[in-house]
Amino acid sequence: MKQSKIKPKLTLRELLLFILAFTGMFVNAQNKKNIVLLNATAHIGNGAVIPQSIMVISQQTIAYIAAVKGNTYVITDTDTVINAKGMHLYPGLINTNNVLGLHDAEAVRATRDFSDVGEINPHLRALIAYNTDNLIVPTIKTNGILYTQATPRGALISGASSIMALEAFNWEDAVLLADDGIHLNFPKKQFVVYSEEEGASKNQNKKYDDELNRLNTFFTEAKAYCANNSPVEKNLRFEAMRGVLGGTKNLYLHADKQKDILAAVLFAKNHGIARAVIVGGKEAYKITAYLKQNNIPVMLNRVNDLPDNNDDEVDLVYRLPYLLQKDSVLFCLQLEGDMEAMQSRNLPFNAGAAVAYGLSEEQAISAITFNAAKILGLQKQIGSLEVGKLASVILSKGNILDMRSNDIVLAFIAGKAIQLSNNQTELYNTYKKKYRLK
Repeated sequence: MKQSKIKPKLTLRELLLFILAFTGMFVNAQNKKNIVLLNATAHIGNGAVIPQSIMVISQQTIAYIAAVKGNTYVITDTDTVINAKGMHLYPGLINTNNVLGLHDAEAVRATRDFSDVGEINPHLRALIAYNTDNLIVPTIKTNGILYTQATPRGALISGASSIMALEAFNWEDAVLLADDGIHLNFPKKQFVVYSEEEGASKNQNKKYDDELNRLNTFFTEAKAYCANNSPVEKNLRFEAMRGVLGGTKNLYLHADKQKDILAAVLFAKNHGIARAVIVGGKEAYKITAYLKQNNIPVMLNRVNDLPDNNDDEVDLVYRLPYLLQKDSVLFCLQLEGDMEAMQSRNLPFNAGAAVAYGLSEEQAISAITFNAAKILGLQKQIGSLEVGKLASVILSKGNILDMRSNDIVLAFIAGKAIQLSNNQTELYNTYKKKYRLK
């Protein structure tokens, strides 16, 4: 690519285009040759930062990114130039292990499409239940989340999750990676029961051996079935296991306690699972050396939570990301739990809380971008601002990890500018105008 210095006379044009972008007229820019984001502080996602950057979006991908100073790039009359001086550029955030888009009203059974009957359901696919018109989704995009891992719930084996873009016409258009892995709720050795009289108490799981035997039997039979590439009679449950048993898809092992995590990893090793991921991992900090040795990443649950045990340090949950980072365990953050779909908007703020308890700012950004992409197997497509990757990026007026400064003003999914308004912002603007508020 021929290069020449960026010309100072573009400043007025850049400013004009910048104003147009935020008055709803940016859609016209889609007809331009390239989109150039200039002068923003670029947080690459892999730990690197470019204080004054130039990034070029060409069709769906990032065509160029570098520091303005010491680098040159030809800007033509067919390029849309946006001067983002003083702003921050990030990869689109990735919301892992979530039921976002799989229900409209969690309290209404008829709208809940994230679980089904039966205990062994690897053949159930979350992506076909994903609703692109879900009313919660626009409120999530407003905070910079551009992708979600639509994940089934319930049973011993819940089904297959898929990675979906948060703006699309239907689920076929939204899917970035179909059936990325199977979710297994590993049996718990103990249950914690709460009561007003006694508080928390631990009970042994009497079904533990039976549940573990059922899983071992199923995996053994599935492995024997998958050894034959052309079975006479197809078994949908076994067919769904081919990717996991063949090492091309993840097996997500949902486990929190130390003993359960150890048992889950051993289970995966015994069945020859090449890509195992721990989901939850509240006590993963106790066995970081073991996880590192076996190359097991962790999808760490929300940090805005209480410790499980009465004798745990009060800030333990907030420090979990730092404890895993310190011992070089690959992890990302996720928000499984009460109201998790609505809570998805708080993903960047969970990462921000982890900064206050040991993570650096760039490590926290990685935990919701590049690390998540690596765990999902999408590091070559999304998760960082690098040439050749999809141009799924967000531009914020301030630090996205801080709820006081998080203000997403521009976002692209695969090079396409997306809407950042929702019912809440529309109501805000309506009443702001009515009462003449500044």
